[in-house]
Amino acid sequence: MAGNSQRRGRTTGAGKKTATAGTGGKNRRALAGRGATPPAAERYGHPAQRRAQAAERQRAERTRARQRAEEAPELLLGRNPVVEALRAQIPATALYVVTGDTARATDERITEALGLAAARGLPLLEVGKAEFDRMSQGALHQGIGLQVPPYDYAHPDDLVDLARNSGRPPLLVALDGVTDPRNLGAVVRSAAAFDAHGVVVPQRRAVGMTASAWRTSAGAAARIPVARAVNLARTLASYQDAGLQTVGLAGDGDVDLHEYDGFADPVALVVGAEGSGLSRLVREKCDVVVRIPIDRETESLNVSVAAGIALYAAAAARR
Repeated sequence: MAGNSQRRGRTTGAGKKTATAGTGGKNRRALAGRGATPPAAERYGHPAQRRAQAAERQRAERTRARQRAEEAPELLLGRNPVVEALRAQIPATALYVVTGDTARATDERITEALGLAAARGLPLLEVGKAEFDRMSQGALHQGIGLQVPPYDYAHPDDLVDLARNSGRPPLLVALDGVTDPRNLGAVVRSAAAFDAHGVVVPQRRAVGMTASAWRTSAGAAARIPVARAVNLARTLASYQDAGLQTVGLAGDGDVDLHEYDGFADPVALVVGAEGSGLSRLVREKCDVVVRIPIDRETESLNVSVAAGIALYAAAAARR
């Protein structure tokens, strides 16, 4: 009992405790505690942390897979698609034909494809059906395939330089979240028809210049550059800094298309995806949002049709 009373302080005769010697701060860090408890996903060994790590690995693998797919040649399959691609002068590196295909000697489309490929000097590679099934990953190929190299994208800044060197006010088209390659190809075709200087597409959550987009452009993709933006909103901000007015196109725009009077000036026309329209961040980067007046019973226009109408209005204002 005496030892305990000494640690807790001496007791005076009146029953009161006197002050004891301090620790000199030796226990201060222990008394201060360890701060707020981190989230479960950040605690080492916690199940939530292991799940978060697994999800991050899956995201990284999907990103790597997408990059590998973009950097690898595309194999366009089927008799009609191959013939149409060769007619449109889509860049290609080889024509694959399955050996022993009974339709090869009688199908006019295969005969035409062989003739078009030979005229361009494309290598003709004969493969067995089992090997071609593996190459096409089980997709319907009809015994023929065209190997298309990855598209050579321009940098978004290159389009501004190209426009300034043309002697005409810049006219660019930016597509926000368009996922159908046929819509992309149709917009590229309209952009070339109405003297635009280039088309910009986002790197993520949007379609790129696939063989289908090439084919739909009807050769226009060889005459007008397509750029890929890592971040479309930042690219539009850089266009604004370069003196372009960013003009969004949406069904709920603030100004009717025929009332907008700025198309004769440097413009970047921004078109959203069909259905979802312009994303919030991209819309915030638009100086003005215009709309195409349509019949109330028609819910919306196809994105490529809407882009074509707006590009026609821009071309008319520049004459």
